[in-house]
Amino acid sequence: MSTSTRGGRRTIPLTAQDVWHAIGRASFAVLSHVTPAGAPRSSGVVYAVEDHRLYVAVAKDSWKARHVAADGMVAVTVPVRRGGPLSLILPIPPATISFPAVAVVHPGDHLTRMPRLARLVPPERQAACVILEIRPTGHFVTYGLGVPLLAMRDPARSRARIAAGR
Repeated sequence: MSTSTRGGRRTIPLTAQDVWHAIGRASFAVLSHVTPAGAPRSSGVVYAVEDHRLYVAVAKDSWKARHVAADGMVAVTVPVRRGGPLSLILPIPPATISFPAVAVVHPGDHLTRMPRLARLVPPERQAACVILEIRPTGHFVTYGLGVPLLAMRDPARSRARIAAGR
């Protein structure tokens, strides 16, 4: 478990709740999976969070829908913006949250019960989508979350591994 720092001093440990809070504030992630032939694929997705799961709408006929349905194992990386307005002037790297997950493909009509996700899907694409339910497993691996911006230069201070459980 990692501890967060302020001014170079250690403070409270980074918790799964802290990680979920950061995931909930973001809406973009990189979803990685493997094709049935074993080739790696990754792509950006927008998501909504409910009940410690990420939900993503994808086209019914997309590679993501087909490949995730075939295997169900994915990896997710959520970039977490750092630096506030300063990041508009300087190239400040985001913090990251990465984790393995199990994904299940649901019919598109699930979107009607998910107003947060429905707001992210253009109305003309809602009828032609399926919903990926992504449940983290194992551990969250973070970099730069809960540490001062300058501390991100130090990998030992910036890395954390936190159980993904509730």
